[in-house]
Amino acid sequence: MTAIAVHGGAGAEAPGERDARRASVARAAEEGWAVLVAGGHALDAVIAAVAVLEDDPLFNAGLGSVLTVDGVVEMDASVMTGDTLEAGAVGAVTGVCSPVRLARAILVEGREVLLVGEPAQQLARRHGLATCAPEALITEEARRRWQERRAPGGETVGAVARDAAGHLAAATSTGGVTGKRRGRLGDSAVIGAGTYADDALGAGSATGPGEAIIRLCLVRSALDLLARGADAPRAAAESLATLQGRLGAAAGIVLLDPRGDVGVAHTTASMPAAYRRSSTAGTVVLD
Repeated sequence: MTAIAVHGGAGAEAPGERDARRASVARAAEEGWAVLVAGGHALDAVIAAVAVLEDDPLFNAGLGSVLTVDGVVEMDASVMTGDTLEAGAVGAVTGVCSPVRLARAILVEGREVLLVGEPAQQLARRHGLATCAPEALITEEARRRWQERRAPGGETVGAVARDAAGHLAAATSTGGVTGKRRGRLGDSAVIGAGTYADDALGAGSATGPGEAIIRLCLVRSALDLLARGADAPRAAAESLATLQGRLGAAAGIVLLDPRGDVGVAHTTASMPAAYRRSSTAGTVVLD
């Protein structure tokens, strides 16, 4: 079964942004779906989907990323493909328009899995990826949130996909949490925590408090539940229940099992999500 699922981040959201955020995750799912129906690899599909949300100022990834305590943007992203278990991740990067595409460049080069800071930004330039002045990624809303010292926000974005050949992939991208210290890396840069894909197990992308998600290795823990016989919805819900019970953290996750069945769950106030499968008519949008 061909399938893609996309999330727009777990957490609270402004009521006036609710409909627009759901329209955006649906559009991202459609962008990834177009790659899949054209015969593309699952990795290309998840990158296409996540890149849509990185360009959307309503989400905390790429344009619209939240600010560090010093008032600058530092972004994390990771990608993984389930057929080869290749992965690429970047952390604390700035001035890069699409961190998820930069993470893919790390995967393609195959030297490291995780590269941070200026060396990663240099790699973006070598690969001809779009760059910009760091302040170009700061929106008025992100600046206002920083000035008001609001509680840390999430809204990480991510996607998982299964292509026609049965291969899985996952991708996650974020600006982190408002007021973080410079150099902080969250789960979106950590393979196994915020992102994981294995054709034999499934694929997942998580969203929520990065430190807790890292400590539980949330996505890999959810995929282990799939391996032990849970279906995708149950694995998603049980992994979050464990996170809540052991670490007191609320979060969200999207999963695909090796067959392409979808699991979506969140323990936060909201998490816009959308999925499409070859067995369903059109894109399904979830809260």
